Amino acid sequence: MKTVGIIAEYNPFHNGHAYHIRKAKEHTGADYCIVVMSGDFVQRGAPALMNKYQRTQIALTSGADLVLELPVYYALSSAEYFAGGAVALLDKLGIVDTLCFGSECGDTDLLMTFAKLLLHEDKVFKQTLDRNLRMGHAYPQARNTAIEASAPYLTAHTDILSAPNNILGIEYCKALLKRESSIAPCSIKRAGASYHDKSLLSDFCSARALREALQSSGTPTDVLSQIPVSAHPLMTEQYDKTYPIFADDLSLLMHYRLLSEPSGEFTEYPDIDKELSDRIIKLLPQYRNFTSFCDLLKSKNRTYTRISRSLLHILLQIRREDLTRYLAEDQIFYARMLGFRESAGPLLSAIKQKASIPLLSKLADADSQLTPTGVHMLEKDIYASHVYQGILRFKFPGQNLSEINEYKMPIIKL
Repeated sequence: MKTVGIIAEYNPFHNGHAYHIRKAKEHTGADYCIVVMSGDFVQRGAPALMNKYQRTQIALTSGADLVLELPVYYALSSAEYFAGGAVALLDKLGIVDTLCFGSECGDTDLLMTFAKLLLHEDKVFKQTLDRNLRMGHAYPQARNTAIEASAPYLTAHTDILSAPNNILGIEYCKALLKRESSIAPCSIKRAGASYHDKSLLSDFCSARALREALQSSGTPTDVLSQIPVSAHPLMTEQYDKTYPIFADDLSLLMHYRLLSEPSGEFTEYPDIDKELSDRIIKLLPQYRNFTSFCDLLKSKNRTYTRISRSLLHILLQIRREDLTRYLAEDQIFYARMLGFRESAGPLLSAIKQKASIPLLSKLADADSQLTPTGVHMLEKDIYASHVYQGILRFKFPGQNLSEINEYKMPIIKL
């Protein structure tokens, strides 16, 4: 039995994602595809457009065999920790042969070469990087100069470090190397529009284009051509009932959370130093909504995405000390099932036999299966989803959403 792993957000799921699943199975000869997917909050620092159960259902109808939730501590982290947490989860299942990811270059060997260099920084690299940073150069420029000094043979390829999927692919490779994992990396060249492209004209448009189209049009009609046909009923029936959710739907809750921080500052949260904490406090009287406050806080050294992630750390009370604790205890403590295909019975049996972490299907069983640290991590996943579900009920007050609850939602089975 061969199994391929995919790490994804599916925010929202589109034809390019279905293509990736199909090609991943073809390239690796896999019998099964396991997807590790962000839950109700995603890495760019925003709530997911659709809830995790809807995205799971679409993924399963589009070729995935099992969907597992990436804990929110990693789903809302930088590329390094996002990749590290997801790779650790796949690795601990004990049955994944290949990790398949999309990249702009599509060259697995080249990405692995960069991963080895950046994971094991030699003396020349470190000295050159430090010198250029002290000179005031931006990190990407300083890093490229260090690569040219340490590994001149890569000079002609440093442009790959400017593409987001390449960067994430390198982090996946670094995580595999760091764990000395038996999982082999496999990169498929990204097809269609680029990550930041806003056009809907490409055969495979970006998820960003779909989000912005849904936000501006007020109807799913314009995006259905970019969504697998099997998902059209859900997309049309649930529109304006359970989705879409956008960052500004967090605005009032975020403002309240910032006002009510008991410590009076925010330095205990990841990516927030004293300077940013002071800036949040200083600019809080100018708060109007989530996105405009991110724009107000961003600077030359802090991108919008980094700011929005930091704010969500505050909202969800994701503290630096907890992340440090998880990393010290090997990152992942459970594999929480969101959904599976009934034909994947042999896959589930193999995981139960070989995994070094519990495969969670019922929250009621969690306390007896997990360590105290694992319970703590799971409780934050539950809390994050309950926050998201509260936003749903506030935005769509005419809908009966009482069943969308972590203790009531069944695993999606197809």
